[in-house]
Amino acid sequence: QVTLRAGAELDAHRVNQYTLTLRAACPGEEEVEERLFVQVTAGHVLRCDAPFTSMGRRQGVGGAGWRGPRVPAGTGVPRLCCAAGGDVVRVSADVAPRTPLYVVLPQPLGGLTVSGGCPEFRLRNQDTPLMLTHRGLVLAPAGGFNPSKDTQIFRLEIEVMDRHGHNCSGAVTVEVLPSQRPSVTFREPQWAVTVPEDTSPLEVVTQVHASGDNVRYAILAPTVPMLFTIDEVTGEIRSTRRLEVAHARLLVRAYNTLHPADHATAMINITVQGMDRQAPSCVPAISVSQVPETVSPGTTLVTLKCTDPTGAEDCLHYGLEGPPASLSRFRMEGPRLQVNTTLDYDSEAMAAVGFQFTATIMVTAGGQSPRSTRVPVLVTVTPVNEFTPACPNGADFTVLETAAFGSTVGRVAGSDRDYPPDSLEYSLEGGTGPTQPFSIDTCTGDIRVVGPLDSQRYKRYRLTVRLTDTRNDLDPAKRWSRLCDVVVRLQAVPNQAPVCTPEVQELWITARLGSRQPVTRLACQGSPDSAALAYAIAGGNEDGRFWLEGNTLFYLLNDLAEPRTFVLLVEVWGNPSAPRRSTVVALVVHVTPQTTPVPPSTTTQHTTLQKELLVITRTEAAWLPPAWFVTVLTVSSALLLAALGCVARSLLCR
Repeated sequence: QVTLRAGAELDAHRVNQYTLTLRAACPGEEEVEERLFVQVTAGHVLRCDAPFTSMGRRQGVGGAGWRGPRVPAGTGVPRLCCAAGGDVVRVSADVAPRTPLYVVLPQPLGGLTVSGGCPEFRLRNQDTPLMLTHRGLVLAPAGGFNPSKDTQIFRLEIEVMDRHGHNCSGAVTVEVLPSQRPSVTFREPQWAVTVPEDTSPLEVVTQVHASGDNVRYAILAPTVPMLFTIDEVTGEIRSTRRLEVAHARLLVRAYNTLHPADHATAMINITVQGMDRQAPSCVPAISVSQVPETVSPGTTLVTLKCTDPTGAEDCLHYGLEGPPASLSRFRMEGPRLQVNTTLDYDSEAMAAVGFQFTATIMVTAGGQSPRSTRVPVLVTVTPVNEFTPACPNGADFTVLETAAFGSTVGRVAGSDRDYPPDSLEYSLEGGTGPTQPFSIDTCTGDIRVVGPLDSQRYKRYRLTVRLTDTRNDLDPAKRWSRLCDVVVRLQAVPNQAPVCTPEVQELWITARLGSRQPVTRLACQGSPDSAALAYAIAGGNEDGRFWLEGNTLFYLLNDLAEPRTFVLLVEVWGNPSAPRRSTVVALVVHVTPQTTPVPPSTTTQHTTLQKELLVITRTEAAWLPPAWFVTVLTVSSALLLAALGCVARSLLCR
């Protein structure tokens, strides 16, 4: 029978086969020698490190130098390698609660190694304040260690088991050494504080201070009513309400936040001292004044009459409080509020404050407990019209002599330094007329053409514009004005071609016996400075049937047997200078012999914007009027068209 020697350790990763030489001999026989091969294979084995199972010692504070059991891979039956001593850890008594002190987990240099799942840790003895987690961590007690001056010893017996039921046991001894840190103490266990009764809520009453590490503060008593509160970090004690005449005793605790058992208490006696609440009384209680912007520095705006209930009027102190803009413009001379500097209304800074300044006069009565009265002040600055409007530089404009009605000539941009800036009204001296065909916008100063420009008589117009300021003074009647000279020059327009209306006409006439017969009269207009218009037939009159006299077209011959249509081109021009600018008018004339029915309308005109000739032929049943009726109707139509043209032109001129 071959057995494994006690204390032997098999490690398949180091030696995986052993060769045993066996010799056997029977009495009277020869000795026989054979070899036995023992192969070591990897299997589930649970083993423990010597520090965890022996009396080896490790020191550490807060978990430094942790060790634990180790289970290397090997073969053979499971066995428990445990001794009576175990590992030892030394820590200070001031470690924080739940601080890790020891670990029983796999480590690179040793520890527990269990194949096939996580190990289970179990604490055999329960008579210890230390805690063991399911991950093998040994923690300090939840309330920390007792800050005793003696060394405290705690022993933990730990069993480790894998999922196959293989286990290993060991022990850890934790020695808790006395803390070397200073304990929490107050310099004085009791002291008194006196505060005035008008102490505002959340105002600091006093401050406590205790020596030690991680010190925090709390009020133990009284809890009801809660008149005071304490900052747990700084120890500042503040009132929770306005204090009245009373006496309070506060019991304050200072403690180590990491070790609450390390604490100290102190008693604070707080006395609320009464005081004379009667503050000085002043007349007026509120000051509201209105001053012009030209008020001189040193002017007194209001004089306070203040009295002290104690009769010490000579001990009153007057001060001014408020925004920086108010403090720079006003000052106090005893009980008198005076202007310190000029109050310029015409500035953006004054507009930013709404032309009003607010301040507070603080009247304080001296003594052991000062008493004060506040007098609100409101000062409104009013505008003064100080400056006369200024004319623009170079008010000289140029406009075309053919400018239409309503055309803008230019803008007179006057200026005024009073606030609001450039708030002016514009007017034209002499009004509007033939010698001054212009108007001006009262608000913007825009000059416009409102009449015909006579370039034959005037090469330029000299206008006089009045600038009048508005809304610059508290008195609306106080206004300043200035006259400004404006020159409007007429710019000549080059010779233009005449304009004829319409440019294409279609006419119907009935040829009569006798002399020449009028057909139509051309309505053309040239440039103002051009000579009289000249007319000539440029084409379509090869057989000489038409004659042009001035702007009137006549039909001469009456020898047609059948109706016939003629297309005439009439050239119209103004100045004979070269190059000559002319306009061509197209006339489509339908001539019907007297024996042929004619349309009821003797003269019909159609106008188109295009230059191309447009010939329209319309045939309809009609009755044949006599010749005198056609003549009367033609003349009446021409007169009606001329009257409508005159009316339209007069409306446009207006």
